[in-house]
Amino acid sequence: MLFDPWNPDFVAHPYRVYDELRREAPVSYFEPTGQWLISRHADVNALLRDRRLGRSYLHVATHEEFGRPPEPEFLEPFWRVIRAGMLDVEPPVHTRLRRLVSKAFTPRMVESLRPQVRAIAAGLVDAYVDKGGGDLIAEVAEPLPVTVIAAMLGIPEQDRHLLRPWSADICGMYELNPTPDAQHTAVRAATEFSAYLKSLARDRRANPGDDLISALTRIDELTEEELAGTCVLLLNAGHEATVNVTGNGWWALFRNPGELERLRADRSLLPTAVEELMRWDTPLQMFERWVLEDIEVHGVEIPRGSEVALLFGSANRDPAVFEDPDRLDVGRADNPHISFGAGIHFCLGAPLARIELIESFGALLDRAAKLELRQQPAWKPGYVIRGLRSLDLTATA
Repeated sequence: MLFDPWNPDFVAHPYRVYDELRREAPVSYFEPTGQWLISRHADVNALLRDRRLGRSYLHVATHEEFGRPPEPEFLEPFWRVIRAGMLDVEPPVHTRLRRLVSKAFTPRMVESLRPQVRAIAAGLVDAYVDKGGGDLIAEVAEPLPVTVIAAMLGIPEQDRHLLRPWSADICGMYELNPTPDAQHTAVRAATEFSAYLKSLARDRRANPGDDLISALTRIDELTEEELAGTCVLLLNAGHEATVNVTGNGWWALFRNPGELERLRADRSLLPTAVEELMRWDTPLQMFERWVLEDIEVHGVEIPRGSEVALLFGSANRDPAVFEDPDRLDVGRADNPHISFGAGIHFCLGAPLARIELIESFGALLDRAAKLELRQQPAWKPGYVIRGLRSLDLTATA
C-alpha cells in the first residue's frame, strides 16, 4: 500500500507505509497535493524550527509573487477569522499575539484549572459507568475538553452545544484537498463563531467576569478580530486533539492489554502513559509548512514556493529516535515525541491538554473496574486530524 490519505485502509493502518518512506524515500514528492512528504523525526523536528519555513507566506509575498493562485473570494471570511489567531501567521504578528495571549493564558492559570478539570472528568465518568458504558468518545472524550475550554472562556452553559459543531466544521478545512461543501461549511462556521465571540466580548467589556474572554478584553493591544480569532483557535486546538488522544489512546490500550493492566496497577505511570499514547497514535498525523527560501533535505532541493508535509505520525515511530518504536510502553521515559509541534508554533495549550488527559484516564481507571469493547471501532475519514468515529464500551463499576 502506498501513501494514500483518502484510502480508509491507509488511514486505519499508516505505519507500515511510514516505515517504507523513512527507509526508502525520507523526502518524496506527493503529486495529488503538490507537497513534499518529510517522514524522519530529525528532519521534521528541524524543519518545525527552521525560520526559512512558515505556516504562511503572506508576510513576505503576495500569492502571485509566491507562485500560488489567489485564494477564492468566498474563503475570505474564513481566513480573516483564522489569520486573526496565531496559528496561521508568522512573526512579527505571531510574536505579538502569542505574547499578548500568554499574559492571560499563564501556567499558573492553567494549573489552577486542575481541580475543576478533575471534577468535570469525575462527573462525566460517573455517569458513563453508572449506565454501564456506551460511546466513550461522545459521552466522555468530547464533553470534557469542550466543557473545560468553555468554562475557561466564560461561554454561557446554554450556548456550549454550539461549540463542538462549529469547531468540527472549521477543522474540516485542514484536511487535504477539502471538498467545496467542506469549504463552504467552514466559512459559515467561522463566520458564525466569530460573530458570537465578538458579541460576547463586547458584553464582557461592559460586565467583566473571572474568565479568559474578560481577561483578553483588558488587553488594549488586542483587536476585536484578534480576540475572536484567538478564542476560535483555543477551542479548536484545545479540544480536537484531546478528544482524539482519548479515543485513540483507549483503543491502543485495548490492543495492548498488558500495558493497560500495568497502568491499572500503577497510577504513577499516568503522565508517561499520556505522552506515550500521544506518540504511539498521534491525533495530528501531518502539519504543513510553506518554504520561504530554498532548502535542501537529504540532498533533495526544495524550492521557495513549495509546501512540505511534516509527517508527525511517522516521526513519532522513527527507530532512530525511539527504541522499539512500534511497541506501546506506558512507562517510556525518553519520549521526545512531536505531537505538540516544536519551535515558535509549539502548542500553547499543551499543559492544559496534559491535565485533561491525565484526569480523564485516571477517572476511568479509578471508577471502572472493567472496560470491554462492544465492537471494533472505525476511523473517521479524515487523515490529517485522525480519530475514531466512536468507541463503544461496556463499563463495570
